[in-house]
Amino acid sequence: MGNLASFFFVQVDQSTVAIKEKFGKFDDVLEPGCHFLPWYLGSRIAGHLTLRLQQLDVRCETKTKDNVFVNVVASIQYRALADKASDAFYRLSNTKSQIQAYVFDVIRASVPKLNLDDVFEQKTQIAKAVEDELAKAMFAYGYEIVQTLIVDIEPDERVKKAMNEINAAARLRVAANEKAEAEKIVQIKRAEGDAESKYLSGLGIARQRQAIVDGLRDSVLGFSVNVPGTSAKDVLDMVMVTQYFDTMKEIGASSKSSAVFIPHGPGAVRDVAGQIRDGLLQGSVHQDHKLL
Repeated sequence: MGNLASFFFVQVDQSTVAIKEKFGKFDDVLEPGCHFLPWYLGSRIAGHLTLRLQQLDVRCETKTKDNVFVNVVASIQYRALADKASDAFYRLSNTKSQIQAYVFDVIRASVPKLNLDDVFEQKTQIAKAVEDELAKAMFAYGYEIVQTLIVDIEPDERVKKAMNEINAAARLRVAANEKAEAEKIVQIKRAEGDAESKYLSGLGIARQRQAIVDGLRDSVLGFSVNVPGTSAKDVLDMVMVTQYFDTMKEIGASSKSSAVFIPHGPGAVRDVAGQIRDGLLQGSVHQDHKLL
């Protein structure tokens, strides 16, 4: 009984339809399930057609507007329409070859109008053009184009290397500009700090000298009052001698001092004091002429 049933019944799987013929002519599309098939009346199954979503990757080589050869990889997602199953089964002998031919036609018509950089930027528009052309053509054969994607654009290896070098050079140029700008800021800040340091150092030296002058004046006045018969010149000579010996002591005590040759003796001290006094007098006279 089971063997007899196998001659009269046929099973169609889910997401699949069967094409039924009668004496070699299309008769019906059988949906998923179990169907009676009286073979003795000329009925038979010509074939099955899947309704599942399928994907076809197409690699197309073409040339851009700026004469760069690229390989464009398009991914086509398509499926047969259940209500047009007979067209999908009978009208195309090789569905994938047909889709590939349309993809080649659209890509080789679109990409040569664009430069290489524009191809990368406009790959969505290229995919849309391929999808529109395929959807219009394949619908007549019972197929639906669900989605078209441009998944890869591959220039020649030498072109990719050149593009990477251009990009690297541009980044190095930006980095060099940023480094130079940073060094410029550091130098400006260092100069500003040096100027401020010198300004403050000058103020300190001026205040130090003012303090020395004030101290000498008070010392001269105090010494003249406490020691009768001494003049300001005598006091200054004594201060000069004291300063002279302090200087000699500092030079001798410093471990980093170089050899210094200076006249030494009471006469030398007198000469130094005379030179300082002459300088002060000349400066005073010059200042008086400027005021006049």
